[in-house]
Amino acid sequence: MNNRGNKNEYDASVFAGYKHLLVVLGAGESGVGSAILGKQKGYDVFVSDMGTIAEKYKKVLLDNEISFEEGNHSELRIFDADIVIKSPGIPDNISIVEALRQKNIKVISEIEFAAKYTKGLVVGITGSNGKTTTTMLVNHILKRAKLSVAMGGNIGFSFAQQVAEHNFDFHVLELSSFQLDGIESFAPHIAIITNITPDHLDRYNYKFENYVESKFKITKNQTENDFLIYDADDPVITNWLKNNEVKATLLPFSVKKKLDQGVFLKDNNIQIKYKTEETIMEISTLALKGEHNTKNAMAAAMTATLLKVRKNTIRESLEDFEGAEHRLEPVLKINGVQYINDSKATNVNATYYALDCMQSPTVWIVGGVDKGNDYLDLMPLVREKVKAIVCLGVDNHKIKQTFNNVVDLIVETAGAEEAVKVAYKIAEKGDAVLLSPACASFDLFKSYEDRGAQFKQAVREL
Repeated sequence: MNNRGNKNEYDASVFAGYKHLLVVLGAGESGVGSAILGKQKGYDVFVSDMGTIAEKYKKVLLDNEISFEEGNHSELRIFDADIVIKSPGIPDNISIVEALRQKNIKVISEIEFAAKYTKGLVVGITGSNGKTTTTMLVNHILKRAKLSVAMGGNIGFSFAQQVAEHNFDFHVLELSSFQLDGIESFAPHIAIITNITPDHLDRYNYKFENYVESKFKITKNQTENDFLIYDADDPVITNWLKNNEVKATLLPFSVKKKLDQGVFLKDNNIQIKYKTEETIMEISTLALKGEHNTKNAMAAAMTATLLKVRKNTIRESLEDFEGAEHRLEPVLKINGVQYINDSKATNVNATYYALDCMQSPTVWIVGGVDKGNDYLDLMPLVREKVKAIVCLGVDNHKIKQTFNNVVDLIVETAGAEEAVKVAYKIAEKGDAVLLSPACASFDLFKSYEDRGAQFKQAVREL
């Protein structure tokens, strides 16, 4: 293990004020974890949620004797804070957040706060797509190597709560752009950017460049002793790197070109080159198939190589990895029709990967909350592979307008059960039914997990 120490480590002068009041906005996984860590570190903690707090989180707050409110933001209490931790789902432009900043009250993310209290080495992973799979892959490899590792951030348990309750040597964090927006000094030892395509533009004034800058915050505080692993085939990433200074050591991965240092394909095998280290792995043995998953494996393998994991352990881990739920997840084959749950595809690029993997005529279930999507990128794949579209969303106007002259049959539905029943009637033996929404889920579902779970349940009930 690298014992260089954690440059994120807590400095009392950064956060502590004379009142020591920590306010947490939002009582979900991130917020409650932050509250637990804050109390452990001696803060007077107050949690405020404008909505209704889920019972499981309310119980945690009560058990830990942390004061909270729901259905309201008590401004007098909140404005008395030394520091405010804002949950990633809360936009920066709501009135309470703007007012806090006008009063020069520090507003940060859970990631920024928790990193100050761990000596563990941090691997941070971001990107528009692939970050969940890559995070799970890195975690899987390090666990198989019998290292003390926790997975958190935008997946699994709160980073802050893990820091409060355990002393892990490694933290593998999936980081959304929203989480990165709230950092000031956070710097992972190893950062990974899987790719950058338009997503969440509604949170970035519909300006792609703002979203890109948000993603690159993952490397802004890195030093020459740190590493940035990135997709060298992604023009958005490579163009940004050409025009901006990065202190970290750059280690690209590519499926299109040979590299002097990094990860690339040679004779249809994965080759890792770092200094004098060289490792070759057969693509055919990877548990996850498809070009996008090859890239995820490349990023994870490069990370493990930097952390001095044995080559055989890396190979074995990539061969037996089971993948992320709700990401190209086979559900059942019924009457010769394969049903596939890709509910985690909440943007166009993720759905592009899914459609590209389809080898059979496909009934495509699509729709939800549009985040500024441009569906035209999907047009060649839809022409080639999609026999019918089943819309699953409140507003399907843009989907119908884009594909009306390309796909003969487009049907609108109002729930997972109806969508599956309609797809069942349309699909024939040898077809596939693919739920890959390209949209957020919040019009009809609690989350993409809820959408995927309802889809799977409806398939099982056919």
